[in-house]
Amino acid sequence: MNFFEILRVLANGIGYTLLVTLVCSVTALGFGLLMITIRTLGGRGAKWAVDAAVYSLRGVPVLVLLFLVYFGLPLVGFKVPPLAAMALSLGLIAGAYVTEVFRGALDSVDPQEVQAALALGLKRPQVFRCVQVPQMLRFCAPGVLNEFTSILKYSPFAYTVGIPEITKQATVLAGETLQGVDIYLAAGILYFLIYRFLLVFARVVERRFRIPGVTAL
Repeated sequence: MNFFEILRVLANGIGYTLLVTLVCSVTALGFGLLMITIRTLGGRGAKWAVDAAVYSLRGVPVLVLLFLVYFGLPLVGFKVPPLAAMALSLGLIAGAYVTEVFRGALDSVDPQEVQAALALGLKRPQVFRCVQVPQMLRFCAPGVLNEFTSILKYSPFAYTVGIPEITKQATVLAGETLQGVDIYLAAGILYFLIYRFLLVFARVVERRFRIPGVTAL
């Protein structure tokens, strides 16, 4: 096979690569928002529980957690589909990092604004939802988007649970043609092009949500 034919075959996995990246990114964002909400509005016990969960997830290798979810849970009666296994492993680990990005961004919100909102009679959940979260999301945009590009780089682990993304296509094709160098070079090019697309998108979003005169995290 020539190089362009290899690219054409590997391109069949682009949709799955983007799907895994999207699902895990949405999972990470939702998990991060849930954790930072519990950490902020919960009591001291909730804060410690969130910090322990985030610390633990950040210390677990993605592939180890993926195998525990996909191959381990069926042993106790829970069969997890491949895409859900990616969300429960890569998505949650990325969500732990997103939680830390949210925490740093939340600390950047001016405490005097919070005090002023409380003085006006707003309840603590209202202050969090209406004053802190909108600013937090603007401060954290670069860090969160950077984490989403990291999810793309970890998405090849999906081939280990049978999702036919780019790496899976490359592995099968290399076994059939023995053109490993050309095939994995083509796979690297496709990943780089997707990464560049996401990077351009991230810069557009960052410029859109940047607070004038304020340096984002």
